[in-house]
Amino acid sequence: MRYALPLLCILMSLPAQAAGDPKLGKPLHAKQCVACHVKLLGGDGSAMYTRKPRLINDARALTQRVAACSAQTNAGWFPEEEAHVAAWLNQTYYKFK
Repeated sequence: MRYALPLLCILMSLPAQAAGDPKLGKPLHAKQCVACHVKLLGGDGSAMYTRKPRLINDARALTQRVAACSAQTNAGWFPEEEAHVAAWLNQTYYKFK
């Protein structure tokens, strides 16, 4: 218990969003996301990201959506893997700064 406060302080000082690696996110996306998106929207599933109006409008919303999808599909991803997928989606479709 005596370590709880210092650990909490350290964790709170970390960046809120880990930077992901798009190269690592692409295969995670292909394995876990594509089949569901094809089932929902048909085609290759990319309409999930290109539809109008766009439901995701900033990087934070994208990160939250990836985490929610990960939980809904029981992907079992760690936060770092979610960040990789969000980075790949951002690089490929969204282009948020």
